[in-house]
Amino acid sequence: MIDLVPPQERAILVGAPLKRSNAKFLVDEHLRELERLADTAGARVVGELQQQIDRPDPATYVGKGKVEELKALVLDKEATLVIFDDELSPAQGKNLEDAIGKRVIDRAELILDIFAVRARSAEARMQVELAQLEYSLPRLLRMWTHLEKFRGGIGVRGPGETQLESDRRLVGQRVKVLKDRLAEVQKSREVQRKNRRGTFRIALVGYTNAGKSSLLRALVRASAARTEARGGAEKLADKGADIFVEDRLFATLDPLTRDVSLGSGSMPVVVTDTVGFIRKLPHHLVASFRATLEEVREADLLIHVIDAGNSTWEEQRLVVDEVLAELGVHDRPTLHVFNKVDQLAPGHLSALAERMSNLLPGSSYASAVAPGGVDGLVAALRTAAEQARPVVRLRVPAAEGKLLAEIHRGAQVVESANDETTGDVLLGVRADAAELGRWERWILSEE
Repeated sequence: MIDLVPPQERAILVGAPLKRSNAKFLVDEHLRELERLADTAGARVVGELQQQIDRPDPATYVGKGKVEELKALVLDKEATLVIFDDELSPAQGKNLEDAIGKRVIDRAELILDIFAVRARSAEARMQVELAQLEYSLPRLLRMWTHLEKFRGGIGVRGPGETQLESDRRLVGQRVKVLKDRLAEVQKSREVQRKNRRGTFRIALVGYTNAGKSSLLRALVRASAARTEARGGAEKLADKGADIFVEDRLFATLDPLTRDVSLGSGSMPVVVTDTVGFIRKLPHHLVASFRATLEEVREADLLIHVIDAGNSTWEEQRLVVDEVLAELGVHDRPTLHVFNKVDQLAPGHLSALAERMSNLLPGSSYASAVAPGGVDGLVAALRTAAEQARPVVRLRVPAAEGKLLAEIHRGAQVVESANDETTGDVLLGVRADAAELGRWERWILSEE
């Protein structure tokens, strides 16, 4: 993928919350996040403008006076790009560009651009291209103007000039091709999930940069340390080294699944790190990433990772809950994990835990960098896994060797004994509902 962005583009940020919304009280926080997004995309913020509005102006989103003020600020700061924190209609974007004489993009376009640069796997690149093409369909005329005037930049990366020069018919054909290919990828993922049947599946979800990848790496290393302590062959120094961690928004896009041990005698679990969420996440992006987010839908347990050191963590938690509701997984068993507790001032952790005992009972607290920082999380996961899959007792005739082998492959066998009278094999197992359904005739009782 060719990077068409000039080095360190100079950007002006614009925040214009509605007067009647709570966003006006958080506009500074939102603009700081927008600044981090711009930095991730390769731009340097040189100025910003704010205005509280009764309603968006249908022509330019902000009023005429603010447009003139913005034009003057762009000239004064020698800016090359204007980024709005709210989504602009195609007409608003074109009118603003005509008035200011510089490229104007919105938050959604900026996020799509970051995804275009960060996508590594073939699947992620297809998902991002699909989202960009669907976003660009009503904006094709303006995209053409971009190519004529500016020769690329933030907001016009991804599919490439050949796609942006295409007419709606060609773009529509490309959209159909991408959807068909992603459907094939989804079928392949379903096969992979079937191969993991019998394993307790956990998905990490949360706001971008909440530390999901860091937690996964810490869990993998803690797992390796337990294996090493029991005389296993795993090399602690090598574990988790391939899990990319960076203090940036949307550092990783591709889902990553790793086996994790929760301790001796615990059932095997797999933990999947998923793409982070953010406020005002483009709808097309959520739709195109549905195949990837199927991992969330199929998980036995969600770990909702919350950045305890972020002053707006409560708003971020609600944003994640909204996206999960949109995906139809808001009713999944969820463990809330407050991450980065090492960044809290002394005494704040106990105060947070006391408050969460009422708001989010059962929450866990973790640090991916402090020694033993995930011990409490591991214990909470072990409890959740055992509660989700209680021990079921089976009586299997000793002659059923094939069935016994199947049970040992598809379940965690926690007890095994022989009935001295009948010779039957008595097993205590933990397994998912699908596997237990196949062995229903052999079930004795449940605990």
